[in-house]
Amino acid sequence: MVDAVVTVFLERLLKTLVEEGRVVNEFRGQFEKLQNELQLMQSFLKDADKQKRKNQTLHGVMAKLRELIYESEDILADCQLQSREDNQCSNGWLECIYPPNLLFQYQTGKRLREINEKITNIKQSIMSYLGPSITNDMGRRDASNDQMPRWSSPVYDHTQVVGLEDDTKKIKGWLYNADVGILKIGIVGMGGLGKTTIAQMVFNDREIEDRFERRMWVSVSQSFDEERIMRSMLRTLGDASVGDDRGELLRKINQYLLGKRYLIVMDDVWSLDGNWWSRISEGLPKGNGSSVIITTRLVKVLRKMEVSEARTHQPDILNGDNSWLLFRKIAFAGSGGECTKPELEKIGKEIVQKCNGLPLAIKAIGGMLLYKSHYHEWKRIADNFRDELGENDDTVMPSLQLSYDELPPYLKSCFLSFSLYPEDCVITKEQLVHWWIGEGFVPLRSGRPSTEAGEVCFSGLTNRCLVEVVEKTSYNGTIHTCKIHDMVRELVIKMAENNAFFEVTGRGCRHFGIDTKMDRKQLSANHKLRALMSTTKTGEVNKISSSIANRFSECKYLRVLDLCKSIFEMPLTSLLSHIGFLQHLTYLSLSNTHPLIQLPPSLENLINLQILNLSYSQNLKVLPPYLTKFKKLRVLDVSHCGSLEYLPKGLGRLSSLEVLLGFRPARESQLKGCRIAELRNLSQLRKLGLHLVWDDEIGDSEVSALINLQQLQVLTISCFDSHGSDLVDKIDKLYPPPELHELCLQFYPGKLSPAWLNPISLNMLRYLSISSGNLAMMHESFFGENNSAWNIEGLMLDSLSDLELEWQMVQQVMPSLKIVKASWCPNLESFPIEDVGFRGGVWTKGEHGR
Repeated sequence: MVDAVVTVFLERLLKTLVEEGRVVNEFRGQFEKLQNELQLMQSFLKDADKQKRKNQTLHGVMAKLRELIYESEDILADCQLQSREDNQCSNGWLECIYPPNLLFQYQTGKRLREINEKITNIKQSIMSYLGPSITNDMGRRDASNDQMPRWSSPVYDHTQVVGLEDDTKKIKGWLYNADVGILKIGIVGMGGLGKTTIAQMVFNDREIEDRFERRMWVSVSQSFDEERIMRSMLRTLGDASVGDDRGELLRKINQYLLGKRYLIVMDDVWSLDGNWWSRISEGLPKGNGSSVIITTRLVKVLRKMEVSEARTHQPDILNGDNSWLLFRKIAFAGSGGECTKPELEKIGKEIVQKCNGLPLAIKAIGGMLLYKSHYHEWKRIADNFRDELGENDDTVMPSLQLSYDELPPYLKSCFLSFSLYPEDCVITKEQLVHWWIGEGFVPLRSGRPSTEAGEVCFSGLTNRCLVEVVEKTSYNGTIHTCKIHDMVRELVIKMAENNAFFEVTGRGCRHFGIDTKMDRKQLSANHKLRALMSTTKTGEVNKISSSIANRFSECKYLRVLDLCKSIFEMPLTSLLSHIGFLQHLTYLSLSNTHPLIQLPPSLENLINLQILNLSYSQNLKVLPPYLTKFKKLRVLDVSHCGSLEYLPKGLGRLSSLEVLLGFRPARESQLKGCRIAELRNLSQLRKLGLHLVWDDEIGDSEVSALINLQQLQVLTISCFDSHGSDLVDKIDKLYPPPELHELCLQFYPGKLSPAWLNPISLNMLRYLSISSGNLAMMHESFFGENNSAWNIEGLMLDSLSDLELEWQMVQQVMPSLKIVKASWCPNLESFPIEDVGFRGGVWTKGEHGR
């Protein structure tokens, strides 16, 4: 992990030295010396990081190095801040007579010299522990680990499952034969065997979905709470269940299920105390073939929950053929699962054999080798795997540990981020990527926009099968939420604690999760914090006391502050006023934080802000003009802010913006608001969400506002609650850029699709989504002319009650079409999708032919 800390610091240092602030320049010599020393050390830090697990003395030395790097980063941040203050308070010739901040200069210079001296000594110590051969590696870097990978997007379909067909068939057979009472089925086995995967396959099976009128999935885990379990059950039934006691919760559950055939999955149960389940079970209606599936590592748990031996299933490990098949699908995903290099097959099968048929182990090793293309790399992995197995060979942990050790430095920090979240927590990709950008985990020297680079990091973890995909959009594959396996979580927590990334007590670590149960001592004991993240689970809300909220502003070097889904005892305006003192802050999320009505003047000081998320702030009425001074802002999200009428005038000056969501143009009478014409200046914009309501939000001279945004890849146009028939005419002239990759039309008020929605104007479009609204027919230009055809691969049509469209015409004009999602479109009768007028479904080329 120290190699990751060094990588992040060097990234920031190189960027700062280029910017050349006056105060930074005064210490340039010391910073450059530090830079050179750390660059030399990078070549052997990875080996030192591995060996410190076995050598306590080396562990202590590496810990000292890590703390020195963090301190150097704080000094660099202070220098940048001092430079800005000097620029704001410059007094010209007076500075020559009375140089400002002499004490700061003296103390900073002295401390940097001391740090450099200590790091030089530490380098010698580490080299002595690693042996004389390490000198041969001085200055040599593993280039493949320092660069963004060749697989920069998801290449492995996580829905693919190997060797579990008989397991699911057996469970389904038991469910079909359920009769009186409640059928209890148990799936038991060691971690990583595929218990949860089998339960998911059964739970999501279309036949099972049709058979059971109610289905509930509950993640129980080790730190379970009976009341939380019942609330989770109610949430899956559509009830928020706020404020009810246990008796009332159980009564509500009974009411929802009475007379219904239901299926409950209790996933990952650990408790040997069966009383909690007895109390819940007694309150459930019986009969109708209702069933419960329990997954656990312990047979004793099943017996406590009254699961008979006859209805207990223990999955077998994968046989040799299925193990190799699963491995191939992942390690060779780039070539369709086929091994195209014969020299890799023999060593690959040797590696697979060491995984002992455990799916999680095979996936972790396969995901790691996806990024290795040469025989010598595979041979080194096989040898290292043998060493890991020698220490611990009875679980999937050797595979997971090796996968972690082989992560590039920039991905180690990203991976350890998952340590903050509770068991079975479903996490949004957006929150993770924004955090990584804000704290500098994402390498930017590749020239990629920061948001794209962050998504590449996320794909790096999902492709390595260290992160599981939970929810993704079916027609374009965009991942929205994820989680980690409980065995992976064991590893990530151990690594985080060993590297002072995160610690449950909050002492001495630099990252911490915000939740209702947090103690103010966890903040007061730690002034080193870099990130405070809301880690509440889906459907839950943080309730933060004033004593804790007042401590946030004491974290001087805080860079990331995510307060989403939180309620505070103290007035939110007062809290935000204190946050204005956190001048190193780069990421601030107030999403779904109530009651957010306005941003206080003190936030004007947050000039380092790169990401500002105010989404789902329904009471937010106005944004302050100082927002246009945030020159470093890359992401601004004001989506789903129902009371916000417009954004402030001058937004076009934010030339670094890459993502702008919820943009509501000012009307002609709103002189302080930003007009749509200002979007022309946002040349770096990659993703744009427009909310158009009135026709005068688009002037006649502004219809070309989007056409030249060459970096724009994703455009969403929503006309929810729109007024006036002239809006359709304005949108018809609002041509998107031809480079557009994805288009989403929501609540479009016109009967006929826009004329620019055609394969000539949007010849690079790959994904098209149209949902809700009045659309009845596609414009004739949609079907092309002069043999022109769409390059669209994914299409979604949803809640379009009037739309008439022939499947044959769609196929003819979209020859590249691979997947179609259609639902609630009763007039699409010719589409090969069952129940298209209601729930609908998905058509996939290959599965259904042409």
